Amino acid sequence: MRFFKFVPVIMYVISLMILVPAFSVPPAISNMEIMKKIDPAKGTKEEGSELVWFDAKDLTIEGKGWNDTEEFYNRLPAKAKGKVTENVWSLSKNTAGICIRFQTDSKQIGAAWDGGGAMNHMAATGNSGLDLYEKKDGKWEYCGTGRPKTTRTVHVMAKERPGKNTEYLLYLPLYQKVTELKIGIEGGAFLSPAALRPKEKKPLVFYGTSITQGGCASRSGMCHPAILGRWFDREVINLGFSGAGKMEKEMAGLMSELDPALYIFECLPNMSPEMIKERMEPFVRVVRKAHPETPILLVESPFQTEQEDNLLLKQAYENLLKEGVKNLHLMPGEGQLAGEENGTVDGVHPTDLGFFRMAVFYKPYLENLIGK
Repeated sequence: MRFFKFVPVIMYVISLMILVPAFSVPPAISNMEIMKKIDPAKGTKEEGSELVWFDAKDLTIEGKGWNDTEEFYNRLPAKAKGKVTENVWSLSKNTAGICIRFQTDSKQIGAAWDGGGAMNHMAATGNSGLDLYEKKDGKWEYCGTGRPKTTRTVHVMAKERPGKNTEYLLYLPLYQKVTELKIGIEGGAFLSPAALRPKEKKPLVFYGTSITQGGCASRSGMCHPAILGRWFDREVINLGFSGAGKMEKEMAGLMSELDPALYIFECLPNMSPEMIKERMEPFVRVVRKAHPETPILLVESPFQTEQEDNLLLKQAYENLLKEGVKNLHLMPGEGQLAGEENGTVDGVHPTDLGFFRMAVFYKPYLENLIGK
């Protein structure tokens, strides 16, 4: 009889065990879910689209070394105008390396942006298009392309997404100026900035030529700086300037204002032997004075026709070491584009195959300098 007296109590406890997890204990909140959602009232409409559109400036922006730019999606600060060469200033308007990180549970993701067209040896999707990746099991995976029109594009890049909170990475064009960028999501879905990276996980800074800028990748996320950024899950600041990466003293000063995990200087294909002799060592000295311990990686030219340039780079490297410059490293050119078939579009600028081979070649050097 005593047992039956306790039956109501037992049943009550059991009911609590069932109900409390459902109503009283909040689910674990991941770092992704903490970010503040964009106010739905900020959404706008685009003709012919059922998606709701939001200004990408309200999301997490990466790849900009300076905030005080003349226009929002520029790569150099406004103060550089009139100091750097005209070619560098003009090319700094191109959005190479700039990207947007955001979170959404929308099953469709669109983009609206201005600019279009392409060079005669580069796909428009790399020149003027967008490249979308999702974070899946801790790694970035491709999931959509923004295919550009001639002036302004409204395009659904990805459909049939999972419908759950997912982090995305969207690369802007490699060789195009962008003044407007909107992200489109389904009505009722949420949109928020992605969490900022930890302060100790500093960016990678690449300074170089048209190859650095991304010529001639078929998508804006397929040049080697972007690939390595995804593999190391770090922000990348791409300071590649087509035909104009020549290590002027003004660029050394600007480079010194940044605070990266690693500097990667790959300017040789744009420099004459005289430039290498005159500029390489002073350039490194300026950056090293501002950042006594940050590793600097000097990269040889991958082209066999520029062996004299590589020998001069080695000499500059050895001279700097003799001076006592520390944490300075040299990466050989031979092997960067190695493999069957030709990994270039024109004998010089890599295709996606060439860029992938470059990234594979660079990877162990970067691991040695900044870890995995």
